[in-house]
Amino acid sequence: MENIKAYVQEHKDRFINELIELLKIPSVSADTAYCQDVIDTADAVKASLEKAGCDKVEICETAGYPIVYGEKIIDPSLPTILVYGHYDVQPADPMELWTSPPFEPVIKKTEIHPEGAIFARGACDDKGQMYMHVKAFEYMIQNNNLPCNVKFMIEGEEEVGSINLKTFVEHNVEKLKNDVILISDTGMISNQQPSITTGLRGLSYVEVEVTGPNRDLHSGLYGGAVANPINILAKMIASLHDENNHITIPGFYDNVEELSLEERAEMAKAPFNLEKYKKALDLNDVYGEKGYVTNERNSIRPTLDVNGIWGGYTGEGAKTVIASQAFAKISMRLVPNQDWEEITELFSKYFMSIAPAGVTVKVKPHHGGQGYVTPIDSIGYKAANMAYTETFGVPAIPVRSGGSIPIVALFEKELKSKTILMGFGLDSDAIHSPNEHFGVFNYLKGIETIPLFYKYFVELSKSK
Repeated sequence: MENIKAYVQEHKDRFINELIELLKIPSVSADTAYCQDVIDTADAVKASLEKAGCDKVEICETAGYPIVYGEKIIDPSLPTILVYGHYDVQPADPMELWTSPPFEPVIKKTEIHPEGAIFARGACDDKGQMYMHVKAFEYMIQNNNLPCNVKFMIEGEEEVGSINLKTFVEHNVEKLKNDVILISDTGMISNQQPSITTGLRGLSYVEVEVTGPNRDLHSGLYGGAVANPINILAKMIASLHDENNHITIPGFYDNVEELSLEERAEMAKAPFNLEKYKKALDLNDVYGEKGYVTNERNSIRPTLDVNGIWGGYTGEGAKTVIASQAFAKISMRLVPNQDWEEITELFSKYFMSIAPAGVTVKVKPHHGGQGYVTPIDSIGYKAANMAYTETFGVPAIPVRSGGSIPIVALFEKELKSKTILMGFGLDSDAIHSPNEHFGVFNYLKGIETIPLFYKYFVELSKSK
């Protein structure tokens, strides 16, 4: 592994250009208008795995978008690492807030990324981080130092809840058999301080619909006499939190894992500057559940947020109308021990129960997943920490993420193996937002670090 830095430097322009070509394909899984683009991206991922050195690569059809599977089995007696990632991306809306087109990648220098960052939808989440593994694998093959077996499972529906992955995993347990699962779809504290994500929040995602009159009405003739679905929806949403920003759904907190003061004190050791945090977001203050600090609110506590709300007239000029319907999309981030299906049911019953007379309410569940916590005394965690320590010069800090990767809990249930989350993104990379980007430093550092995980995982496995 001694020449990994030299290899990365020698091929860095090619590595960047290959990622840029992948980012040009608008693989938006949530929008059927991009159906062919998502399929084309799967083909591109397949070609990249073949070129990197996999002996076997296949497009595995599902009821939705395909899963790309690849493998290199050098010796069945050696450990096997399963790499998971996804090639689909979030919608780019709102387009007008991008400083450059979301599917025309450009490299720009920023204060945090003086070497430059690649600006494009999917740059960090997850094409850039997924492609690091392909290039790290290429390096190990080209230099004849792949120390174990490797399998790749790259899906195209993560951004819509991994709808068909569960079925695929359940039907392919033997094919996916492994000793550890490696994922890069999370972040780290900074480019100077790496971290390993040891916990993920679960997710429940729903859409609500409030219907009043059977058609849009003139607000002068009917205003004040009939229930306005937009007004009603706004009130109902507002009532989901109390004055302490505590979620009001009965039973919502029944199974919430409460961390001890000692555990919270350990979390507080992670570097965090509240003033810099506010400045980066142009905020004059933070906001959240009473009794918890910012880094607890966004990681170890459950949340409920409106992700979109619409109804009535939103075009240019004025139209005095009472809309017949109003809609909202709502996500709830959950902590370990909260079952996402149970929370979805609790939300649905409560939301419909608080609807006043004069409107009808529907709740449409979309998708969800369980939270996950991984131990820091496992071989996988130790190998990741050793790899980060070698490339960054300092040990990684264990952190819990506020994000969700619903399939991680599924992997442990079905494949009986632990997942290691080696993220190289930063909180400032604007994933899911306009101007998403991924630092060139981070991308190349990931390629440099990942082979070391393989090396140390095999060494620790032998000494077990």
